[in-house]
Amino acid sequence: MKSKKYGRFTLAGWLTILFIGLVIESCFLAVLAGVYLNQRNEPERVGQGWQPQPVLATLIGQIVETEALISEITATIPESIADETSASASPTSTSVLLLDTPTAWQYPPGGKIIFVCFDGKFDQICLMNPDGTERKQLTDSKSTNFYPSLSPDGQYVVFSSNRTGVFEIFLMQLASGELTQLTDGIGNLYAPEISPNGNRVIFTQESGRQQNIWLMRLDGNNPRALTDSGSNIDPTWSPNGEQIAFTSARNGAKQLFIMNANGENERPILLDEATKIGGRISWSPDNNWLAYYAGEAGNRNIFLTSVNGKQVYQLTQQGDNLGPSFSKDGEWLAFTSFRDGNNEIYVMRVDGSNQARLTRSPLSDWQPRWGN
Repeated sequence: MKSKKYGRFTLAGWLTILFIGLVIESCFLAVLAGVYLNQRNEPERVGQGWQPQPVLATLIGQIVETEALISEITATIPESIADETSASASPTSTSVLLLDTPTAWQYPPGGKIIFVCFDGKFDQICLMNPDGTERKQLTDSKSTNFYPSLSPDGQYVVFSSNRTGVFEIFLMQLASGELTQLTDGIGNLYAPEISPNGNRVIFTQESGRQQNIWLMRLDGNNPRALTDSGSNIDPTWSPNGEQIAFTSARNGAKQLFIMNANGENERPILLDEATKIGGRISWSPDNNWLAYYAGEAGNRNIFLTSVNGKQVYQLTQQGDNLGPSFSKDGEWLAFTSFRDGNNEIYVMRVDGSNQARLTRSPLSDWQPRWGN
C-alpha cells in the first residue's frame, strides 16, 4: 500500500521534517542559553578578547541531513560553557575587571556619571551612562572646565570654568546645552553642588590664597560665606539637605568636617593628621556614611567613614585612587584611579568588591560625580 502524499512529501516525510525542526530549535535554544550563562559567569575574561561564539551563521538557509546538522550545532558551543557555568560572578575586593567593552558590567545602577575629560589641551565636561556607554562631551571651550556635578533632577550640571579669565560657576541645561554664568567677580570659585531641594548651590570661594565654603541661590543671587577660617574646600550636601560635609586644613593637615546647612555647628569627624585626607568627598544616600580618599600622593586609597567617625573602612588596595562618588542607590562608588598608568574612571561596590574600569581614554578622565 502506497503512502498518501501531501504536496511533495508523504506524511512520514512531513513528520520527519517536523522532528528535524524541533531538534534544530531545541539545540538553538540550548546554545543561546549556554552563551547567556557563560557571559553572566565569566567576568574575568572581559578585556582578553573573548566573545561568545556565533551559532546562527551555519544554520540559516541550509537544508542538511539531521545527523550532520546536529553535529554542526554542537560544534559551535564553547567548551567553557559546560566547565565554567558555575564559576562565581562576584570577584573579591582585590579583583579588578578591565573593561574593553562597557556592556560587560552586568546590571549597572541607574543615573548618569558627569566627569572631567581632558581633550589634549583643556579639561572639558563629559557625561556617560554608569556602564560607560553613550559618552558625550558637553563643553568645548579653550579654557579649564572642572568640578562638575548634576542637579538632583538630572536636568542641569554646574561646574567651574575660567573662560572669563577667573574661575566662575556656570550652569548648563543638559537637554538644550544652554549655558548660564551664575557668578561674577567674587573670587576664584570651585566645586559647586546643587542642594537636594534644587534651589541652592554650595561652592568654594578662593580669595588671598584662602578658601571658604559659600552658599547662593540657584540663580546666582545672594552669595554669602558659610565659613571664615580659611582652608575649607570641596563641600557636599547631605541627602536630606540639612548638613554640609567638607574638607578643612584649619588644624594643619586636611581633615573631614560637618556643619549645619546654615554654616552653624562646625565640627570635625576625623582628626588624624597621619591619614592625609584629600579633597573630593561624597555622602551616602542614607545620610550615614561619607566616602573620601586619603594617603600619600601616588598611593591614595578610598575609604568609608560613619558620620560620627567611629567606623572607618578602607576599600581599595592598589594604585592611586581619588574622588569617590556614591551611586543614587547607595550600592556603588565611582572614583578616579591611576592604577593603569593613566587616570581613568572606575566603579566598585561599597564594600570594595567588583572593581571595574569604565573609561579607556588615552587622555585623562577624572572627578566623577554620580547623579540622576
